[in-house]
Amino acid sequence: MRSRAKPALCLMLGWVALLWLLEGVDVATGGSLDAFGIQPREPAELLDVVPAAFLHFGFAHLAANTLPLLLLGFVAALRSGVRRLLAVVLLIILASGLGVWLTAAPDSNTAGASGVVFGLFGYLLVRGFIERSALDIGIGLVIGVLYGSILWGALPSDNGISWQGHLFGLIGGVLAAFVFRARLRGDDLAGAGVRPVT
Repeated sequence: MRSRAKPALCLMLGWVALLWLLEGVDVATGGSLDAFGIQPREPAELLDVVPAAFLHFGFAHLAANTLPLLLLGFVAALRSGVRRLLAVVLLIILASGLGVWLTAAPDSNTAGASGVVFGLFGYLLVRGFIERSALDIGIGLVIGVLYGSILWGALPSDNGISWQGHLFGLIGGVLAAFVFRARLRGDDLAGAGVRPVT
């Protein structure tokens, strides 16, 4: 795990730096990047599903996402490795973005990394149970205690926050824990026609 710490930290610091750089460009250009947010049920907007996860509507919006993204992303990369984390995040972004595209209010514009934050929360929360790892169960419980209150953000509300992005990000994170689990049990391997090596 120690060998994963430096790449995990570099990835997350670089990711957060990119988000702040993009928001700086957005502010300097009068909000020109806001057009890459997701406007629901417009076919052309499907191209914005991925970019929207890297954009924010102001520095306050970005600041609210920075610490949980940094912490949850670092822990996930530390436990899963950078390559698997990138696959997990891609699935989360697609689930969150497509969920917004399908269900968000008409004439809305959604962007931000909070869908990824909710997805990483869900991923870390259930990963240990899926992989039957006592350490990861413990990590998931600590994450649940620290950030469990964010689950309120996945419930429908009219406060101008995209609960759809949060909810589908959370679902994407739980799904990613199943899809990208580190190892299959012996009966799973046998069902797939693979003979487990002991």
